[in-house]
Amino acid sequence: MKTIQSIFALVLLFTSAYTFKAKAQNAQANVTITKVIDVSADKIWSVLRKMDDIQKYSSFIARLEWKGNRGVGGERVCYSPDGKGYYKEGIVGFDDANRTYSYAVKEGVPAKNMVNSFKVVDLGYNKSMIVWTSNFEQFLKNPQMTKEQFMGFLNKAITEMITNVTKAAKKTT
Repeated sequence: MKTIQSIFALVLLFTSAYTFKAKAQNAQANVTITKVIDVSADKIWSVLRKMDDIQKYSSFIARLEWKGNRGVGGERVCYSPDGKGYYKEGIVGFDDANRTYSYAVKEGVPAKNMVNSFKVVDLGYNKSMIVWTSNFEQFLKNPQMTKEQFMGFLNKAITEMITNVTKAAKKTT
């Protein structure tokens, strides 16, 4: 029992240290959500890395279209469920070995130079951690949404995506 407690304490220490490190490395982060989950990093990454089916995990996206390469340099357009809005994104980073993925949101949000990134960290013992970060230089004032509403939207969208990806990963064999 003491061994299990020691291992659990080490995992918590690592998680705390990594969360601080992730935030310290990204001091300009506007939103950072970190979640420890009871699914292996490999299973989580196998779902997140696909890049072409995010509409399965977000109620804010009804469909998407790819333009060009489906990796770094590629572009996807994500359409809202009401058909009135869209997000144009460019893939700017992808690393299978380090389980990281980044994309710039070029159009469709009231933010200048927005880049979203996520990383899946292996914690061992069938646990992993997802660190999702959204950065932007400036909120662009507009009649549709305040900055507070936009930040609320980001938090809700990221949390929903992490929850749904986790559910999908638990179903994989």
